[in-house]
Amino acid sequence: MSLQVEKLEKNMAKLTIEVSAEELEKAIENVYQRSKKNISVPGFRKGKVPRKMIERMYGKEVFFEDAVNDLLPDAYEEALEECEEEIVSSPKIEVVQVEAGKPLIFTAEVATKPEIGLGKYKGVKIDKIDTEVTEEEVNAELERQRENNARNIAVEDRPVKDGDMTVIDFEGFVDGVPFEGGKGEDYPLTIGSGAFIPGFEEQLVGAEIGKEVEVNVTFPENYQAEELKGKAALFKCTVKEIKEKELPELDDEFASEVSEFDTLAEYKEDIKKNLSERKEREAKNAKEDAVIDAIINDSDIEIPEPMLETQQKQMADDFAQRIQMQGIKLDQYFQITGSSYDTLLEQIKPQAEKRIKSRLVLEAVVAKEGIEVSEDEYVKETERMAEIYQMEAEKVREMLGEKEKGQVMKDLAIQKAVEFVVEKAKEK
Repeated sequence: MSLQVEKLEKNMAKLTIEVSAEELEKAIENVYQRSKKNISVPGFRKGKVPRKMIERMYGKEVFFEDAVNDLLPDAYEEALEECEEEIVSSPKIEVVQVEAGKPLIFTAEVATKPEIGLGKYKGVKIDKIDTEVTEEEVNAELERQRENNARNIAVEDRPVKDGDMTVIDFEGFVDGVPFEGGKGEDYPLTIGSGAFIPGFEEQLVGAEIGKEVEVNVTFPENYQAEELKGKAALFKCTVKEIKEKELPELDDEFASEVSEFDTLAEYKEDIKKNLSERKEREAKNAKEDAVIDAIINDSDIEIPEPMLETQQKQMADDFAQRIQMQGIKLDQYFQITGSSYDTLLEQIKPQAEKRIKSRLVLEAVVAKEGIEVSEDEYVKETERMAEIYQMEAEKVREMLGEKEKGQVMKDLAIQKAVEFVVEKAKEK
């Protein structure tokens, strides 16, 4: 394999990669060997047709496409290892020459890591973040715990009021005709939750158990079902159950039931401690973001479009995996939200741009300050990873090849750069 690198404008490069004629011939022969069992020619047993016979019948190039597809991935990876430029995008491949007896030649147009003009990164001024926990915040958390531990009490001696949890049967009609999806039985609905279209829940206030109520609404213009947009509808509803929320008293008994503490005073102190720790974590993250944003804004950065597109697609793939873990496929998500893959990429674009710029300025800080990561720091990181994945640290290190180890070391250096610029920042 040989490589030539031609630098183009806007941090782009063209790699010209040449694979020897011998390697190409070997790949063609491999394709023939695995394909011949599926080729039938009169006068020959299946799987016994000579290669030259097949090439005479179908053309010499009959095996070229599969041979090229076999060679490209490894040849490109080898070129990346040899290339002195840091490639930051997926390649745009073009086959230039594929001919028996001659080398395979293809080009890969790629984005290269851009040089940036690093702005001020020491003594960056940021706003001070208040981490003091107020009495109001402690009380608000107590109220949330009361809500979480409330009892739902069945009500039979009054009609529905706002905030009630009800169970209803309903059937909807447009122009007197029932419509698809407009009927439900034993449907749980909290009045005031906004779960139904505007105006529906309010008209159930005052309804009595077992008595039919007519609810008149108009579907919003942006309603998901096209045939119902802007249409007036009548729903016939029957309330079957009413429950109201009963909040527990804020006393020592409540504290002992919901926590490890015997008194409300002790429980409140623990809440204050936890809120303080959370605020400190949030403040740390906010401070890091503020410092990095300030450095980015003071730096000169031009991101190649293919680099941005690659980052967008990676983040879209990550998003797809996250919702898949929740049991939702990406195409289902698009149906529910009325969006598309292109819409998702556009929504992700600002985050992708921020992620790239953050990485670039921090890598520049690493280089400028000569930040290094020791072997001991790498070992500690693998121990942390082992704890997360419930594996032995030695096993984690065995699984990480040299390439993966290098990436872990880079990530650790980036984190050290974050700590460095935050430590040097000045709060105003």
